[in-house]
This record gives sequence, structure tokens and C-alpha cells, in this order.
Amino acid sequence: MSESTAVFKRLRLRERSIAPVALVPSVLVFGLFVYGFIAATGLVSLSNWNTAKIDLSLASNPLGSYEELLGSYRFQCDLRNTFVFTILLLIGTILLGLALAILLETAVRGRRRTVFRQLFLFPYSLSFIVTGVAWRWIFNPETGINLLINATGVNHVLAVAGIGPLQPGWLTDPQVVLPVNNALASVFPPLAAIQTQLGIPVALIPVTIASMWQLGGFAMAMFLAGLSTIPEEVREAARIDGATEAQIYRRIVLPMLRPIMVSIIIIVGASSLKIFDLIVGMSGVGPGFATDVPGLFVYDMAFGAQRYNLGAAASLVMLLLVTVVVLPYLARSLRNE
Repeated sequence: MSESTAVFKRLRLRERSIAPVALVPSVLVFGLFVYGFIAATGLVSLSNWNTAKIDLSLASNPLGSYEELLGSYRFQCDLRNTFVFTILLLIGTILLGLALAILLETAVRGRRRTVFRQLFLFPYSLSFIVTGVAWRWIFNPETGINLLINATGVNHVLAVAGIGPLQPGWLTDPQVVLPVNNALASVFPPLAAIQTQLGIPVALIPVTIASMWQLGGFAMAMFLAGLSTIPEEVREAARIDGATEAQIYRRIVLPMLRPIMVSIIIIVGASSLKIFDLIVGMSGVGPGFATDVPGLFVYDMAFGAQRYNLGAAASLVMLLLVTVVVLPYLARSLRNE
């Protein structure tokens, strides 16, 4: 073995021995401020801390907070709203982003494409609280600040168009449409014990539309990035074989965009499960908890009712929901690597 090879091996060995030592501070900080706080939250959820006075003693029934949580009418509404909101938001955001991306790729050229891309992406740069306030003025213009905002309300626009204002109200109706309690209970009897009505709350629809408006530009940018990686030669070969544009997108483009679609589902889905500021700015808990979400429940329990054990239990349920969405994606990524 030559001297240079021996020196190179000694340097590699030194690098390998130094790397774990260099990672120790980051691992310790990450472990403390992530897993340490998760463990602390779990301890609080099992404790008797339900007043302003700190009490970390273990409850006689450690799972009592979780039993009370899952039996709570409000939290059942929160879980229903989260599920409905996530499904509607994913479908709407993917369809809107895909439509905008295809439109920009096929119908807009040159500098105009850049202008429209920035225009559609602009809402994503706003904070959710700004989006919530702006769309609250649109759907409930009585909360606006001047005649201009009142005149641009959805119901006013419908009235001018001769349709008339939609009834019931957008953000003030506790009605749940398409109820499915009886159908689901016949398939899975334990669901009959659920107190809340399962379906789509009317007041949640405007919140979903506002979220789609903000996240649609993000989905568009992701799809545009995916479309740019598809070789034009593949499409030309399909055209030569007699495929129409619709067939090219259905059989070639969309399957090749599947990894992009999965990424959008993970990112948007995780965001929808922990949504908080948009709901606060737009509707709050809503009529009959029609727009309430677990984030608001945690905030009210911890900082309003001072039921810290119940708030901690709800926050761990939120963590579980996000983990269920993100973990399969991470496992799949690790397998591919």
C-alpha cells in the first residue's frame, strides 16, 4: 500500500470519528426541544393539572383526559371538521393547481406566463390571518369597514346578477348537509355513539374556499415544476401515434406527475390538520362548532379554561393525526433511497 493511500485512509478514519462528535450538540438540542417537550406534554395529559396551579401528579385515571376528550361533543365536531376540511381542501387545491398549471403551460407564453405565475402565487405569500380577515369580509360583508367592501360581498354580487343572496348564511349557519350518521352506523355500529352530526357543515365551505385560494398557487407552482421535467419528445411520440391532447395528459402527463401530487397531498394535508390562524381570522369556532378545529380547542382549554391536561391530550391527538399523514410518505421515501 502506497504512502498516499495510507494517508488518505487515516484522514477518512479521522473524519468518521469527528462527525458523530460534531452532531452531538444538534442531537441534544433537537431531542430536548422536540421529543423532550412531546414527552412533557404527554406527562401533563396524564396529570391532574386542570387549574391555574401546577399539578403534575398522576391522575387516578391517567387516561381520563383522553376519555373526556373523545366523549366531548365539541371535540367530536373538531374531528369531523378536520376530516371534512382536509378532504375538501386536498381535492380543491389539487384540481385548482393542476388546472392553472396546464392553462399556463398551454395557453400563455413568454413574459405573460411569468406575470400570471407570480399573480397566482401571490396569495401563498400572505399569512393565513390576512386571508381569513379578507375572506370574512367577502362572505360576511357586514363585518367590513366601508361601503366598498360591503358592495363586494358574495351575496351582493349574486343579487346584482339576479340570483339573489344565498340562504342560509355563509358563516352563520350551523346546518350540516349530507349527513351520514345512519349510513355509517349501519356499517360500523360503534359510530352510533357519536353525538355530533357527521356531514359537511355549511359554514366550513367558505373556509375551504379561502384556503384553496391561498394554497392553489403553491400547487400550481409544484405542478409547473413537474411539467417542465416531462420531455417534449414523449409528447411528440404520442402525437405521432395519433393520441389527442386530452389522451396525452390523461395517460402520460398525469401519471408522470404522481410524485408531485403525493408531495402536495402531504404538505397541504399536514397544514390542514394543524390549521389555526385562518379559522381565528375568518370564523372562530363558528355556529354550533361548525368551523371549530383541534387547534382552537387546545388554545381554549390551555389559555381559557386552564384545563391544561385536556389541552395537552388534544395536542397529542393533533400530533397523531399529522403523524398518520406524514409517516407513510417518510417510510416510502426511505424505501426508495
